[in-house]
Amino acid sequence: MEGGLDQWGMDIFKLAECTPNPLTCVTYTILKRRGLINKFKIPHWNLLRYLRSVESHYNACTPYHNKIHAADVVQSVHVLLQAPALDSVFTDLELAAVIIACAVHDVNHPGVTNQYLINTNDALAILYNDSSVLENYHLAVAFNLLTFPGCDILVNLTRKQRLTFRRMVIDMVLSTDMSKHMSLLADLKTMVETKKVAGSGILNLDNYTDRMQILQNMVHCADLSNTAKPLDLYTKWMHRLMDEFFLQGDRERAAGLDISPMCDRETATIEKSQVSFIDFISHPLWEMWSDLVHPAAQDILELLEYNRNWYFNLIHADDHHQQQTSQQSKETEDFNTTTIASTTTTTTT
Repeated sequence: MEGGLDQWGMDIFKLAECTPNPLTCVTYTILKRRGLINKFKIPHWNLLRYLRSVESHYNACTPYHNKIHAADVVQSVHVLLQAPALDSVFTDLELAAVIIACAVHDVNHPGVTNQYLINTNDALAILYNDSSVLENYHLAVAFNLLTFPGCDILVNLTRKQRLTFRRMVIDMVLSTDMSKHMSLLADLKTMVETKKVAGSGILNLDNYTDRMQILQNMVHCADLSNTAKPLDLYTKWMHRLMDEFFLQGDRERAAGLDISPMCDRETATIEKSQVSFIDFISHPLWEMWSDLVHPAAQDILELLEYNRNWYFNLIHADDHHQQQTSQQSKETEDFNTTTIASTTTTTTT
């Protein structure tokens, strides 16, 4: 893992085959290598107990939003933080917060969307007043686990540091709510248009609000990073996500509810949905991120565009095949009609 940890496109699935605790392994290693465990005097066993508790609260039966996804998001943010334009931009507390936020951002995910919980009048939707239901729930679980015996990783922080850490993690996890996408993108666009760069090429982010906007967008990018990973990894993630969507659709059908978009296994067109998602969601986000940290994320953007074109070509290949099949069917039908007519004429004669 050590060599690939710094690389975009690390195969997190291979790591998950080698250990039952991929999230703990990735998160602990990154915190240690960045010197954050020593910096904040985090007790070794407290950190391990907390990370294992978080990991055990990810549902193994959830195809996509599970501990492997969480580990992938942690590792993706670690790589994004390495952009030269972001060198020494963030405080150590901000770095610790973004790594932990990624680790906990989907903890105990039930495998359904916010809208499903709202539509079914679920207890969580009632508890959180239909507002960022899952994201608020993940945060509540994550911070509750900190209160378990021997799990307090913030034990040696000052009161002010603890409050700041908590506020940052809350803000970053809430930013993973897809309903916030357009707002985040607008903030990122403003940052790109007004960015100040030092002579060394490092972004000048000397106020907390600007740094938090960057970190929120970074977490959002990492959360949506599967579309910008090498194609073999992207397709694995895509199939897992569609499996999760279809399971929700099955529940909606059984309950007599309207089936959510892309959740109907009988009508969903996966290739077209992926092209649309990239065109309208992923590409604008990654293009803006690439502009912000240029040229660090250019290769990520190129991967995304390659994946988009691969699915686009699949659509056209399928359309061409359908046209050929339709033409062949028509020719066969015409031939049969002609043959029948000829036979009828001969018989009549």
